[in-house]
Amino acid sequence: MHCRRIHRGAAAGAGVVAVALILAACSSAGGSSNSGGSSDTLNASGSTFQLPFQQQAIQNFKSSNPNDTVNYGGGGSGKGRTDLASGVVNFAGSDSPIPSDELSGFKGKTVLYFPVIIGPITVSYNLSGVSKLQLSPPVIANIFQGKITKWDDPAIKADNPGVKLPSTAITIVHRSDSSGTTANFSQFLVDAAPSDWKLGTSSTINWPANSRGGDGNGGVASAVKSTAGAIGYVDFADAKAAGLTYASVKNKAGKYIVPSTTAASEAASHDTVAPNLTFSSVWQPGAGSYPITYQSWVLVYQKQSSASTTKLLKAYIGYLLGDGQKLLPSLNYAPLPANIDQKATAQLSKIGS
Repeated sequence: MHCRRIHRGAAAGAGVVAVALILAACSSAGGSSNSGGSSDTLNASGSTFQLPFQQQAIQNFKSSNPNDTVNYGGGGSGKGRTDLASGVVNFAGSDSPIPSDELSGFKGKTVLYFPVIIGPITVSYNLSGVSKLQLSPPVIANIFQGKITKWDDPAIKADNPGVKLPSTAITIVHRSDSSGTTANFSQFLVDAAPSDWKLGTSSTINWPANSRGGDGNGGVASAVKSTAGAIGYVDFADAKAAGLTYASVKNKAGKYIVPSTTAASEAASHDTVAPNLTFSSVWQPGAGSYPITYQSWVLVYQKQSSASTTKLLKAYIGYLLGDGQKLLPSLNYAPLPANIDQKATAQLSKIGS
């Protein structure tokens, strides 16, 4: 009789987050799973926003599917899309749709989008003596493009009447990898501060020369936590895990909102969903909506090379959209709105066709 083993591997270093989860298993004779006793494997990479969710989901999925293996490495949304286009993974995690300049790499193949999670992007900061901070979109824009360089700048003071702000220099921290978090954060600035923000929106941004880069959301969180005067954009789950302090951000309704899963769900409830299940939760209306809320998808080719891969993809993505959604609140993510989850579940039938 064979035993089942689960291994968690992580790459770590200066500003590097865990980027891989590898589960290997051996099955006992007659063991049952979705693959009918045979052993199948899915490999994936991409979004570090998804990483804690994927880690937990893989463990839970494994318990009821002991003969199947799912590997998810982080690396950022850009890496996930590149790996999928190159055929080295079965699915990719991405926090933004495929950019137009990457489409040619997919060689005309149909990619299906399965939204799996919603979450806020925090504006986290490290400022001794300041536990509460309010920031409006124009102020955030001018901080992150280097026009506001001190914490006691009049524009920051105007957002925070009565708060004593030090003259500490601001250190900008951003993602160094191609990132969906960057794409969504910069899209927020395009939408919410169009007359102030001059750096556009993309998975990579030409940040000010004196700014600092961090690899993955965890890398940015680590740099903010270790640098006095720092400010960076970090997804809510990683910010909470790192014990960071984050600002309330002024939303479309003119209210300063603290990032939370509830405020993210409120924003997502206003999304307009395209037929291919792409949408944006950034800068949505609603008095309680957090304005820098974003979404993340599993990207998979519609046409698969084998029946066994098709079956396992449907089973695992189906789990993410089903019981996997119950894992999200404890991981500081927001579950999908019911109407979006239902559309994604219905789309599973397209895989392999």
